[in-house]
Amino acid sequence: MSQQQTQQPEAVVRVDPLGPSPTPWRTPDPFLFCVHHDDRYPQGNEQLGPKASLAGRDIGQDFAGRDGWNMYHGTVVPGFPQHPHRGFETVTIVRNGLLDHSDSLGAAARFGGGDVQWLTAGGGINHSEMFPLLKQDQGNHIELFQIWLNLPRANKMVQAHFSMLWDHVIPRHEAKDDAGRTTNITVVAGNLRDVKAPPPPPKSWAANPDADVAIWTLKMEPGARWTLPAASRGTNRMLYFFLGSRLSVGGKTVPVRNAIELRADVDVVLENGPETAELLLLQGKPIGEPVVQYGPFVMNSRQEIQQAFADYQRTGFGGWPWPSHDPVHPREEGRFARHADGHVEKPA
Repeated sequence: MSQQQTQQPEAVVRVDPLGPSPTPWRTPDPFLFCVHHDDRYPQGNEQLGPKASLAGRDIGQDFAGRDGWNMYHGTVVPGFPQHPHRGFETVTIVRNGLLDHSDSLGAAARFGGGDVQWLTAGGGINHSEMFPLLKQDQGNHIELFQIWLNLPRANKMVQAHFSMLWDHVIPRHEAKDDAGRTTNITVVAGNLRDVKAPPPPPKSWAANPDADVAIWTLKMEPGARWTLPAASRGTNRMLYFFLGSRLSVGGKTVPVRNAIELRADVDVVLENGPETAELLLLQGKPIGEPVVQYGPFVMNSRQEIQQAFADYQRTGFGGWPWPSHDPVHPREEGRFARHADGHVEKPA
C-alpha cells in the first residue's frame, strides 16, 4: 500500500490569531459571531456599577479594556442596555460573575457561575444584558462567551423564546490519559459519545440531529493528552485556544490565543503544554443559505433587513416594559429565570 493511501489526513486546516479581548472571533457557518468577555471589575458601588472613576472612558462605547475592564454600552452598570435582535440565536455562557437579563416579552433572569442562556430571537426581541457588580468588599470578575448561532430561513421568523440551562444540568465528561492527567469537557450542546447536552430550543438549528452542532468547553491539565473524536463529514469545526501556553493539535504546535480550524471527520489528538489550557469548541453542519447582516438583524436578503428595521420601528418587538433601558435586579436577588408566561424557575 502506498504512503499516500496510509497517511492520516491533516487535521489542522488553518490557524488564526484571536486578537485582544473582546475582539470577535472568526466563526464558520452555522455560527455568526463569538466573543469572549473577561473583565476584572473593581468593587461595586450602591448602584451595582464600578466603585471607580469613569473619567477618560468613552461612556456608551467603552471597549478599550482600560484597567482590565470595560463598561461596554453601559453608563452606570457595565453591559448592554436594551437592543433588538431578529433572525438568529444567542448562546450566553457565563463562567464567572452574574448577568441580568430583561426583555420585551416581560421575561427576566439572573444567571452565572456556569449557567447558559439560549435565546431564540426569531421574528424579534428587544433585550438588555447587564453585568451587576454585587461584591462591595472585593473585585468582581465577570467572564462569559456570547455566541450567535444562525437560524435557517424556515425558522427566522418564529416566536422569540429563551431557555435556561442551569449549571447543574449541563453534563461534564472527565477523561484521564495514561499518565492520569485530566481533560474536563463541558457539553453545552451536542453529544460527546454517551454524554448528551440538555435539549436546545425547539426551533434551533441545533435541534436538528443532522446538523451536528456542538458547543463544548475544555480544560486540560498541564501535559494532558486527549483525543477529540471525529464528527460527521461536512461539519465545520473550530477550536479556540484562549488560555494556556502551547498546545499540540494533530501534531502541530499552536501557541495560546489562536483559533484552529479543524477537519471534522478525523480524530484529533490534543496534547497540552506546561500550563493549564482552556478551549472552546464550536461545530456544526453549515446552513448554506445567504447571510445578510446589519447590526443586530441577520436575514437572507437586503429586503428582509429593511423589513426588520421597519417592523422594529413600528412595534419595538413588543415594546419595553421596564423602567429604564438598562435594568438590573436587586442586589439580594439570587439566580432565577422568570419566563414570559410568568412561571419562575430557580436552580437546584
